Amino acid sequence: MKYLHFIVNPISGKGNHVIDKELLVSIFPENEYRIEISHTEGKDHAKTLAVKAVKNGADCVIACGGDGTVNEVASALIGSQVPLGIVPVGSGNGLASNLGIKGSLQEVITTIKKQNITVIDSGCVNDNYFFSNAGLGIDAEVIKKYEQKGKRKLWAYIVASLEASLSFKHYNTTIKFGDKELDINPFLLFISNSNQMGYDMSLTPQAKLNDGYLNLVTAPKMSFLQKMKMGFLVLNRNFLKFKAAQHNLTQSLTIYQPERIYTDIQIDGEYHSLKTNYIHIEIIPASLKVIC
Repeated sequence: MKYLHFIVNPISGKGNHVIDKELLVSIFPENEYRIEISHTEGKDHAKTLAVKAVKNGADCVIACGGDGTVNEVASALIGSQVPLGIVPVGSGNGLASNLGIKGSLQEVITTIKKQNITVIDSGCVNDNYFFSNAGLGIDAEVIKKYEQKGKRKLWAYIVASLEASLSFKHYNTTIKFGDKELDINPFLLFISNSNQMGYDMSLTPQAKLNDGYLNLVTAPKMSFLQKMKMGFLVLNRNFLKFKAAQHNLTQSLTIYQPERIYTDIQIDGEYHSLKTNYIHIEIIPASLKVIC
């Protein structure tokens, strides 16, 4: 009998999804599956629940929520033989989109039953994992303001982007990767493992989840008109046409901002303030099993 543990964020997206025992038993017969459901109660709770599920012998742990919930559950499964299932009921759903996990609630949950497993890379920022992307530049400020809106919708993201663009402060930054060293004052500093960053938008449409590399995107301080052009191209899924951005592939990099004490960063669409001005980022190849 397979033990499936569903971890549900009840306020993800519009907060009107119903993932209950009745629905799950209609897809997973009780004579073949043991179904457990846990509900998150706040930040980092999903990770705690996932760790407990693995210790209790779960054959699969399913994250039902947005990218933040997926990140927490996946972080508990890295290096284990327990695959991650995803039921994308959040707002952005970047990783799920990259993996092709789409459709109605019933369709997505039924896909988990088929157990089509792929293995993907993970990223690590100091002691924090990411699976889609991380960013220290304008996108960190966007996510900070986006969370302050209290509404996880596209319009709130666009408003947050405009506000962040006007208030963003630049800091001298040294980036080292491979045999390169960049001393820049970046507007954009984005590191991606995925070709999606939510809402079907992307800064790295050529990125792959299992190629053993991270995609590094940087863009310097720019004029207001350049910022508007960049935003327009992002919204229209044509960011690669933005010539001010530089793209590099790397397996690891370090970032140092000497003028700062703390570092603002977004990790899989969640804002973090790290108590350091030195950041080490690396890829962990083939470290997570995912059902897709």
